[in-house]
Amino acid sequence: MRLKRLLQKAPVVLVCLAPVVWLAWAAVQGRLGANPISEITKETGTWTLRFVVLTLAITPVRKLTGWNLLVRYRRMLGLFAFFYGTLHLVTYIWLDQFFDVASITKDVLKRPFITVGFAAFLLMVPLALTSTTGWIRRLGGKKWQALHRLVYATAVLGVVHYWWLVKADISRPLAYGAIVGTLLAARLAVRGKAKPAARRVVASSPRGV
Repeated sequence: MRLKRLLQKAPVVLVCLAPVVWLAWAAVQGRLGANPISEITKETGTWTLRFVVLTLAITPVRKLTGWNLLVRYRRMLGLFAFFYGTLHLVTYIWLDQFFDVASITKDVLKRPFITVGFAAFLLMVPLALTSTTGWIRRLGGKKWQALHRLVYATAVLGVVHYWWLVKADISRPLAYGAIVGTLLAARLAVRGKAKPAARRVVASSPRGV
């Protein structure tokens, strides 16, 4: 059964790895333009936000389409968001700042878009660490779900980071902001409908059940 699930997920894993494979190939071939570090930083950051958006989209799309199999891929997409976020951060710390702690600290404290981006990454860390079934058992379903609502804040901070990063054309961060806002509104609507339904079930249950 586990092998079957792994085989089912394998094509999705390959698709998710395609951006980093392309970046590696383009870097080797010298096809990242005049400033390859900037291009790598931009692409890894954009793919981080895309995977966060895909993770948020699973529940609304499942509710609309009834494709319950999508739930199997939610944690995996979240881990890929963390993977690309880590690459984004490592590119900045290593290739851009050369591990200069003083310079990095100054950037984080004085440049708002870096402060917000760093905060977004920190929020992703506990989500990645507790993504396993074992952590769901340790924390309990309700606590685990409450913790993983940090993804909402991560998405918002990711959009703000992107928005403050660009200086002229804000059309792309604006588009991501609209998508994230729509997905969050959809999730709130789903939760709002679920609560009255749960109350009706409790109210109609015989006493002692």
